[in-house]
Amino acid sequence: MSNNLAGQAAKGRNVVVVGTQWGDEGKGKLVDWLTESANGVVRFQGGHNAGHTLVINGVKTALHLIPSGIMRPGVKCYIGNGVVLSVTKLLEEIAGLEKAGVEVRSRLRVSEACPLILPFHAVLDIAREAAKTRAGAEKIGTTGRGIGPAYEDKIARRALRVQDLKHPERFAAKLRELIELYNHILSSWLHAAEVDFGDALKPYLVNGQVQYDAVYAEAMQQAEVMKPMIADVSRELNEVHKQGGNLLFEGAQGTLLDVDHGTYPFVTSSNCVAGNAAAGAGVGPGMLHYVLGITKAYCTRVGGGPFPTELDWETEGTPGWHMATVGAEKGVTTGRNRRCGWFDAALLKRSAQVNGLSGLCITKLDVLDGLTELQLCVGYELDGEQIDILPLGADDIARCKPVYETLPGWSDTTVGVTEYDKLPEQARKYLQRIEETTGVPVHVISTSPDRDHTIMMRHPFAAPESCC
Repeated sequence: MSNNLAGQAAKGRNVVVVGTQWGDEGKGKLVDWLTESANGVVRFQGGHNAGHTLVINGVKTALHLIPSGIMRPGVKCYIGNGVVLSVTKLLEEIAGLEKAGVEVRSRLRVSEACPLILPFHAVLDIAREAAKTRAGAEKIGTTGRGIGPAYEDKIARRALRVQDLKHPERFAAKLRELIELYNHILSSWLHAAEVDFGDALKPYLVNGQVQYDAVYAEAMQQAEVMKPMIADVSRELNEVHKQGGNLLFEGAQGTLLDVDHGTYPFVTSSNCVAGNAAAGAGVGPGMLHYVLGITKAYCTRVGGGPFPTELDWETEGTPGWHMATVGAEKGVTTGRNRRCGWFDAALLKRSAQVNGLSGLCITKLDVLDGLTELQLCVGYELDGEQIDILPLGADDIARCKPVYETLPGWSDTTVGVTEYDKLPEQARKYLQRIEETTGVPVHVISTSPDRDHTIMMRHPFAAPESCC
């Protein structure tokens, strides 16, 4: 018994970082910052529709597939089986980092079980949205990068996976079958010949039909580059843990974009919640020790779908315009404007429930500097009833009228503050009210995009008995 307990004590401590709103909460900075205490960083879902921005010593870096820990020398980075992978975009990202002097290939491990995103996935994605536009229907607001179609192939058990790149004949046979299916859909249903797919997809298309030879030739060239990075990620992660290493699991998008728990159907195609770190990386749930929920000090959303606390963010001088302008609210991946609104504590209660949050990290507190008055949503009125948690259905959410508490703002700057006691008094009261209304303690506060502008109340990698 004592030997077993000693072995357990030697194992590492693992942290999951998830977004608690509709994405764009600032996860990249926190993952990069926490990587200082990690031996490995793991991406476990989504695709290159995600975007994480890091600012280190004033230099901005945007990542879409590679875990944010790559900016810390010597740390291993893993892309887990829950990610749908565009090899083209991954290699572009690697090349960009290498040009900036970041060593990537010896530190990046890609699960052989990742489903591949191929050009026809993006073609289908764009053609579907175009068809909705022609029909006068509301678009989902996808990024057009093929994420949803790639996940559909995975669930239908017809996906090409990273491991198939090592077997050209098998790859070729599966590819022919998929292209035949996609071309039938594109021609007979979506009238793809009428759609503008942009310059990037032109090499793969003739009259709206995907060309097998172009897709196959590119994939085989990429296979030779990928082979040294392909790995049994599940096994490697479990070995790191057994040897006492700390692992950091990096989520993409946000909880309210989760395909099961988000504002369906205005969601992404994967599970963004903390529990998916286990399935999407190949580790047991018992290896997830702490869940850090990242949330902005206000709310934003990109694309369509209900947003109860949304403000007018386009009219100069309004609080919403202040958030959009000071917060530079444009999507990292798409460049689309983010819709802005007040902080929603009832929404965060839903996120806390489905993620099992251990603590919160409040980001972009500095964006609220200068607002004389703040509104904090503590619940909703829905069909004449008062509720204190976000409903599950998008139609119900669209009918929700937010119930607000009014709090005083502050005029002093919070930019770059690294000690809690040095925050303006009203900023501290605002944070305390967030804790009270959501039931989740604030453990970390970010006061600018820069790596070092962070207030630590409790370190996620600290064992419970050593931090309270």
